[in-house]
Amino acid sequence: MVDTEQAATVDVVAQLVAALGDRVDVSDAARDAARADKSGHAAPGRPLAVIHAASVADVQATLRIAHATGTPVVTRGAGTGLAGGANAGAGEIALSVRGMDRILEVRADDAIAVVEPGILNAELNRQLAPHGLWWAPDPASREIASVGGNIATGAGGLLCAKYGVVRDAVLGVDLVLADGRLLRLGHRTVKGVTGLDLTSLVIGSEGTLGVIVGATLKLRRLVPGDVHTIAATFPDVDAAARACSAVTAAGLQPSIMELLDAASLAAIHDLLDLPAPTPGAAQLTMQTDGPTAAAEAAAITEVLAATGGAVSLSADPEEGERLLRIRRSMHPAMERLGTTLIEDVSVPRSALAAMFAEISRIERDYDLVIPTVAHAGDGNLHPNFVFEGTEVPDHVWRAADELFQAALRLGGTLTGEHGIGVLKRRWLADELGEDQWEIQRQITRVFDPTGILNPGKVFVS
Repeated sequence: MVDTEQAATVDVVAQLVAALGDRVDVSDAARDAARADKSGHAAPGRPLAVIHAASVADVQATLRIAHATGTPVVTRGAGTGLAGGANAGAGEIALSVRGMDRILEVRADDAIAVVEPGILNAELNRQLAPHGLWWAPDPASREIASVGGNIATGAGGLLCAKYGVVRDAVLGVDLVLADGRLLRLGHRTVKGVTGLDLTSLVIGSEGTLGVIVGATLKLRRLVPGDVHTIAATFPDVDAAARACSAVTAAGLQPSIMELLDAASLAAIHDLLDLPAPTPGAAQLTMQTDGPTAAAEAAAITEVLAATGGAVSLSADPEEGERLLRIRRSMHPAMERLGTTLIEDVSVPRSALAAMFAEISRIERDYDLVIPTVAHAGDGNLHPNFVFEGTEVPDHVWRAADELFQAALRLGGTLTGEHGIGVLKRRWLADELGEDQWEIQRQITRVFDPTGILNPGKVFVS
């Protein structure tokens, strides 16, 4: 049996090499890199090969071979995911679309762009700027995160409260199915309701329905006016969370509203060699933009001061970027503390303080420190469980379980933007319920009848 399996493996790789030549990478370094993402989780074993696709035809050729041989395929972009959703292991093909990174078309008159999946968020916006356009999704990792990965995970980021999530910024996707067929989903028009909305179904599907090889993006005009940045320090995270709710209740709409608790703030200051913050203090960073940015910033400053914050306001772009750099340094700061399980729950904005109270309770019950950052404008929290070693300890999983159940009790969700991947699949039915969970599994089989696309991810087998 072992000899038969080895022969089959050799045959699959030989077929890939015959079809794709030097785009097939069987080096140990490439196969090891494909096992992991930024979650700290790695798949067991190495994939058979890494395919560095450069075209739609490369993707189709790979999937036709995989379909014919029954070989699982895991699609990868920039590898910055935080749920283990793009990790490729033993017996699998890692299909990288990172090299497909071109902008194929920009239509300034229609405010759309057609792009390949491997282009990075920040690079896309650098190339769109001369056209007076930008794409709104802005994960904190915008310099290293790919647009295709954003779409596959349904990513969010810093600007969601004002400018929406990825689903709000994608008009269509080009999708290669498990058997190599190419579908062009969606439309280029502002309106479009012909048939079922398969584009929205693909967004957030984490590689289980097909391989995204192109996207038609809904762009925005560059926002006129100055950007104003507000920094506010509060004595504790509860006070900061309540201040966020007060800003929302006042009808104010900053473009960015980020909250750092005491543990995360201290770790970031240590990373950046900044003076140590006041013990226990939490920090809010907000930005306003557009023609009314100054008036909105002044109004937000009044609300934050009235709720007990020590507030500073700046219209200096460099100062604004310096303050946002503190927020964007969260993940590197956590990496210095040990292995990190970076979690991602969302609750209604009115429940933000209650969710922070639940996190504090879990810290006490499990004798943990859980540094947490929040996209406070939309109720999305990222608690970080830090531990030693490569395997998540049982007590950390128990604490995470309580975290997820608390979010659901508060009317929230298991994941606001990172996806399910492998790390959260055991809890998916808790949120969906058994009937919806089974319907979703059946939908994946319509797209992928033989189950070769990202098996073991999202749904427990």
